[in-house]
Amino acid sequence: MMADKREMKLDLLPEDCIVQILSFTSPHDASQLSLVSTMVRDAALSDLLWEKFLPSDYREIIERLVLPIAFSSKKELFLKLFKPLLIDGGSKSFSIDKTTSKKCYMLSARELSITWSTNPLYWCWKPLLLHSRFPEGVELIMVCWLEIKGKINTRMLSPRTTYGAYLIVNLAGRAFGLDSLPSEVSVKVGDHESKGIVYLRRNNGNNRKQELEMVIMRHRVETLRSRVDRGGQEHVLCERDDGWLEIELGEFYCDGVNDTQVTMCLREIKGEHLKGGLIVEGIELRPKLIY
Repeated sequence: MMADKREMKLDLLPEDCIVQILSFTSPHDASQLSLVSTMVRDAALSDLLWEKFLPSDYREIIERLVLPIAFSSKKELFLKLFKPLLIDGGSKSFSIDKTTSKKCYMLSARELSITWSTNPLYWCWKPLLLHSRFPEGVELIMVCWLEIKGKINTRMLSPRTTYGAYLIVNLAGRAFGLDSLPSEVSVKVGDHESKGIVYLRRNNGNNRKQELEMVIMRHRVETLRSRVDRGGQEHVLCERDDGWLEIELGEFYCDGVNDTQVTMCLREIKGEHLKGGLIVEGIELRPKLIY
């Protein structure tokens, strides 16, 4: 006896079953599958589906927005959250990553712990002329001890996700002393700590200037560099599409189970030489694509 072969048509399933199936795909795939049939399209547009794609704490995030947003559906809300929006009185921004649909945050310079940043002799708070999501940033006038720290709790982030932490900066035309020694960067989560170093200079910087500095200070610089902890990899400043520069401070895995504090840091405290001209916008946390 031959088995009765029948194909189950997707349209014959209840809408909530189709929604459940689509929820295992991505927002992009769900939108593409909406072209299959009218029934699938209705499921792909339903609030029930897009609520599954939204962060579980999206209601709390909406309440923290500086400016309210209007939306007529959960899909429209999801799409509006692609754009970074200010939260917590403007001290942070929130967005959804377009590639992974994971949560992204940026801590403004005001949200960071910057040594001596409250002293106008050492740091200057001012409006940012370059495109920025925050109304102000801070520029280093002159210090010998450079230390910038940021903290965030893993409960704010997406679970089962590897994150990268990036310090967003720029270099003023008068910048000096920032690349005489490498700055140490680190990210610490519980018992895990990633370390590295970075020279605070553009890749296409003034090589002649650097050569002259090395001639004048060769012995002192070489002595000081021997003090720097060179554990981990060497990072470089990368130019962003918005005109800012970013430094990867490190990466970490957020398991979504443990409620742990993430501490991110850049410091150069061993040279004891003067440095200035670093402009700080904040620290960005975004998911990393693991291949």
